[in-house]
Amino acid sequence: MLDVNQIKTVLRSNEVMVENVKVVHRDFKFYDGANFVLVGVRRAGKSFLLFQQMQHLLNNGKTWKDMLYVNFEDDRLLGFETSDFERLLEAHASMSGSDEPPILFLDEIQNIEGWHKFARRLADHKYRVYITGSNAKMLGSDAQTTLGGRYVVKTIFPYSYHEFLNANGASLSEEQLLLTNEKAKMNRFLEEYLCYGGFPECATSPAKTEYLMSVYQKIYLGDIASRHKIGNTFALRLMFKKLAESVKQPISFSRLTSLISSTGTKFSKSTAINYMEYSKDAFLIMPIQNMADNFTERETNMKYYFVDNGIISLLTLDNRTTLLENMVALALWRKYEAFENTVFFYNHNIEVDFVIPEHGLAIQVCYDLGEKGSETYIRETQALLKLGKKFSAYERLIILTYSDKEYQINADDKTIEVMNVGKWLLNNT
Repeated sequence: MLDVNQIKTVLRSNEVMVENVKVVHRDFKFYDGANFVLVGVRRAGKSFLLFQQMQHLLNNGKTWKDMLYVNFEDDRLLGFETSDFERLLEAHASMSGSDEPPILFLDEIQNIEGWHKFARRLADHKYRVYITGSNAKMLGSDAQTTLGGRYVVKTIFPYSYHEFLNANGASLSEEQLLLTNEKAKMNRFLEEYLCYGGFPECATSPAKTEYLMSVYQKIYLGDIASRHKIGNTFALRLMFKKLAESVKQPISFSRLTSLISSTGTKFSKSTAINYMEYSKDAFLIMPIQNMADNFTERETNMKYYFVDNGIISLLTLDNRTTLLENMVALALWRKYEAFENTVFFYNHNIEVDFVIPEHGLAIQVCYDLGEKGSETYIRETQALLKLGKKFSAYERLIILTYSDKEYQINADDKTIEVMNVGKWLLNNT
């Protein structure tokens, strides 16, 4: 049980911190009149979105008498229990001298047992509430039943390419890219985004590799290994490495088990299934299913992508084609929030990297398409043409490359758009 004065001290210091923190505006809108739960991988920028909203309110007439901010990973709140939620409200009421319900910003609340019951009570009593958490399990069936549709749940990802450019003071348009010097700048930023990803603090850091390593360690040791009491962290690290090396191909639980067991490490299929679930819960990886598979194969032989390209760079070498496909997957993940039910790959006699049936869209990703008649050119174009012939609903066929060459391929009464991935990202993130 925490002392009310101790909570007051935390609240007051948080007010000063929020007022002085530098926030890079992100492309996210909080709907008026709605409560929010923001979830996503650690360091994706959830807290900064809360800071963005608090600074917006302060700039538009609100004061700290009207709101409060708490981060439940604050070491000064160690021992915070369910009963302390009421003391939090008492502490703010004492400081503000007001009986009006404050706007609450509650960061990393999943650390507190029974948080969802408190959140439900706040919503029932017409409080405005903004919550963040770094584990999907916080929104398990019990929590969802308790919250009862009173909160809008949004997944927050590391920077999109557009946000990455904004953070670096380089908001580029397609018109600007016609200029030689702007095109060179664009290529530099695209290369950086491809290799180091979009974790907000990494975007402008001069020590990107070191920062990425610290985040990765925190996710796999803290959010996964420690949370789930995994003793064999060596097997866990091997699993992530194998997944990173296999980004472009489907991998089954049996195959993953075999690969890791071949190193002499004790690793069972059930362990593989559990570790994968833990990793998904921590938002580290995302699966997509083969649209052509039956139910069992869809669930057990998926492709896996990582939430940020920087993690892949830590785990693999000679990885440019892998990074390119993962970068496109992330853009699609942001664009289509119900990713697992919207975006698929197609693998049945032909292989297509991404298909979005609801939008009649199919996408191939390759680093360099090559000249007409080359092996890569034939493989990538023929797969799309065959898919378009088999399923007439796929009206838009795209090949994304790292090359600046852009053109159309007309064949079999179909049109394939060959596009530069950087330009595509500008229009799709």
